[in-house]
Amino acid sequence: MYSFESRVRYSEVDSEGYITLNAVLDYFQDCSSFHSEELGVGLEFLMKRKLAWVLSCWQVEISRYPVYGEGITVSTWPYDFKGFLGYRNFTMKDRKGEIAAYANSVWVLLDVEKGRPAKILPEMLEAYEFSPKFPMEYNSRKIQLPEQMEMHETFPVHKYHIDTNRHVNNGKYVSMAQEYLPQGFKIGKMRTEYRKAAVYGDIIHPFTAEEPGKTVVNLADEQGKPYAVVELEERT
Repeated sequence: MYSFESRVRYSEVDSEGYITLNAVLDYFQDCSSFHSEELGVGLEFLMKRKLAWVLSCWQVEISRYPVYGEGITVSTWPYDFKGFLGYRNFTMKDRKGEIAAYANSVWVLLDVEKGRPAKILPEMLEAYEFSPKFPMEYNSRKIQLPEQMEMHETFPVHKYHIDTNRHVNNGKYVSMAQEYLPQGFKIGKMRTEYRKAAVYGDIIHPFTAEEPGKTVVNLADEQGKPYAVVELEERT
């Protein structure tokens, strides 16, 4: 397990002073990156071998949203590798050790030159130490698209959406999806399935479907094929 401590920054809170979902995602992503760097299998290691970890799916659940200035501890650990897939849990705890947020994630090791999955290298398998799976309800990686969805105005992928893998960062899709939430909707659970990478200049075609307490957003290409599907459930 790898952990680091922080405080919720002003730049990470909403208009009411609570940490945003995207800030939670950023903390989780940063924690996994720090973990890999400390083990010597981080960004430079991957780039030299023309490899990259890309996210296949997220499942994030919020117990409560920490507030501005609050101390937090963010932790992550892998619990399994299968072929080209890596499975990783995350937690965010307050200073009392109580869990504010937790997550499951599935990652694909990608050969960036060939554009296809690559088998996890022996030195990577040796570097990581598994810990038991976090006790949570594990949903399917796949998100079923509703049959009827409302189409919205298209928008382009901008430069600020792009990360070191030269495609839209996984957290940016979640930011895009939140634009279609009803007023006052407070997210308690988020699932995202990433189906293909959008790059700078692509046009996003958003489609939404709502039911009580849940919104599904399909961020798609011009044929309606998803780049990412985001499911957002309201806190009860």
